[in-house]
Amino acid sequence: MNPASFDISTGADLQEVDNAVNQALKEIAQRYDFKGSKCSIAFDRPTATLTLVADDDFKMKALFDVLHAKLVKRSVPVKNLELGPVTPAAGDAVRREIKLTQGIPPEKAKAIVKAIKSGTFKKAQASIQGEEIRVQSPSKDELQQVIAFLRAQDWGVELKFGNYRG
Repeated sequence: MNPASFDISTGADLQEVDNAVNQALKEIAQRYDFKGSKCSIAFDRPTATLTLVADDDFKMKALFDVLHAKLVKRSVPVKNLELGPVTPAAGDAVRREIKLTQGIPPEKAKAIVKAIKSGTFKKAQASIQGEEIRVQSPSKDELQQVIAFLRAQDWGVELKFGNYRG
């Protein structure tokens, strides 16, 4: 009998990010406080990076708030946003890069595996496989306990539990 298993991963549906960016741009185009401003949001899909450009810090905050609201509405895990600093850009504007974490970073994966091994799980085994973690155990109940244990903690990224095999 094969042990039951599930995978832990993280990442955003890039199509949903695209949709959120388009909705945010549409709202900015219609809002009175953005009239005549050079605000823009660019989404680079292959690198999963968003680039926000605004006239000043105040507009940058408003621009980010609009984008953030649209991402939340489209169920994009905002915990996975790595916010870069606001830096000066051409023509008195400011720029901010936001990276989307699209896989569990190695140092976080090691910490999660260590937490599972040091927990009270007798038979659960965790192994890092690329940017995800596979957890196996002969007991399905124990796998449920591992999921509950991991959900109760903040890992800095949103964990997805999938590929469950009983």
